[in-house]
Order: sequence, then structure tokens, then C-alpha cells
Amino acid sequence: MTYTTRFAPSPTGLLHLGHAYSALVAAGRAEARDGSFLLRIEDIDTARCKPEFEAAILADLSWLGISWQEPVLRQSDRRPAYDAALDRLAEMGLCYPCRCSRSDIRAALSAPQEGVAGPDGPVYPGTCRGRPMSEATPRDAIRLDMGRALDLLNGVPGFEETGPGLAGHHQPARAEMILGIGDIVLARRDIGTSYHVAVVVDDAAQGITEVVRGQDLISATPIHRVLQALLGLPEPAYHHHRLIRDEAGRRLAKRDDARAIRHYRDSGLSPDQVRALVGL
Repeated sequence: MTYTTRFAPSPTGLLHLGHAYSALVAAGRAEARDGSFLLRIEDIDTARCKPEFEAAILADLSWLGISWQEPVLRQSDRRPAYDAALDRLAEMGLCYPCRCSRSDIRAALSAPQEGVAGPDGPVYPGTCRGRPMSEATPRDAIRLDMGRALDLLNGVPGFEETGPGLAGHHQPARAEMILGIGDIVLARRDIGTSYHVAVVVDDAAQGITEVVRGQDLISATPIHRVLQALLGLPEPAYHHHRLIRDEAGRRLAKRDDARAIRHYRDSGLSPDQVRALVGL
């Protein structure tokens, strides 16, 4: 099997040093294995994604010396594939519409024993669980009934990790999935899908054999393995790399314009100097 990985930025701002590190690690792993490096533009949130940021992504990656196979996959072109995945999960009886607002969820989580934080924020308390899909309206989000999904799968699928300090087989616990992650959103009311659905559908479509991404996303990997198992999609390996942090130890975000790749380019640094800044 040919090694294939990808870099999947969202065009909601300029790429920073953390993005540079992730893209360089992924491209390097593909080159070392005589494999393929693909680029995916994760632009399902059309209200926040801008063409000028996509253009900047392509320019910055090229400046770093990274090349990718064409064509570039854009999630904004993939809505039918995401709809098909959601329909399949609904046909399996694993979905329900959720009309709860953020304030509703905050109020429910103010009770004792609630308010646990999961990969997507506070774990949803299941207020709308049991509502039939026949009641769904365009104003509803669609959630996965995690308990029912794990019953169908007879447990939680594990995943193979290749990242430094994490390598090996990881087997999340059922309680961790239900209590620590909860009923994830499969389709946001404003965009009609979610990161979790889109990423597993697209990884399968692009033939990804190893997902390279930061350690901040390792908590999402059990969710992705559940969706892959439910949808009958291939299981890639996962390589969660270290994060690039600022002087205070915080991971970089797109608001860190001073650490944008464009800033270093304009300041006269070379691609090799940027590589050195991220320890490569």
C-alpha cells in the first residue's frame, strides 16, 4: 500500500509557525516513504473562510518548498458526500435532531456532576436524545447517539499511533467515550455537516494511510474511529506530533499574526531559517 498523508488547513487566517511545522512533518514523512502528500482545504465554514487566505496558504507552502499532488480537495465541493454519510447514520437509527441553544446547554451543565469538557467543549447532557429524525428542522443540529453507536459496534474501536512518545495501540474506554465525549454534533445547523464527519469521509476519499496532525487533536481520534467503523471506512494510522508554542507555553493560534509565515517571509527570513525556528 502506498503511503499517503495530507495537510488540511482552514482558510480562516494566515498560516503560522505551527502550521509550517505540521505541513513540513507530513511532507517529510511522505517523502521518506516514497509516498504521496496531499493538500485539502477545509472550507466547510463558508462564512469564515476567505479566498485570500486560501491563496496565502498555497503561496506560503510553496515558499517553504512543499509540493503536493493535484487536484487540491476542497470541502466546499463535497457536501453530497457528507450528506450521504449522515443519511447512512440516520438510517442506522444513530442520529437525533437537537434544538438546544448554547445557553440551553450551559444551563443544563450548571447542575452538579455536569459540565465536563470534551473535544468539542462541554459534553452535551443529552437533552434532546430520543427525538426522532422525523422532527428535524433546518434550525436543528444533528447529533450522534454515542451510547447506541457503541452498542452497535460492541465497544470502542482502537487506533494505531505512530507519534513520538505515543506510539502503539490505543484503546479508549467506553465510559470515556460516553461521559468524556458524549453525543457529538454530526451536522451543524449553519453548515450542514461537521468537522468530524467531513474529515473521516475525506480521509477515505483521498486514500489517507496516516493522518499527521498536532497532539491537540488526539482527543478527536476516538470519535473519528467510531465514525469510520460505523460508515465502513478504512482505518488509517495516526501520527500526533508536538505543538509549537509561544514563550508562555501556549500553542499558537491564527490570532498570532506575529508568528505568521507571511511575517517571516516579509522580514527576509529564508525557508531554512523558518525550519530552524520550529526545530527541523
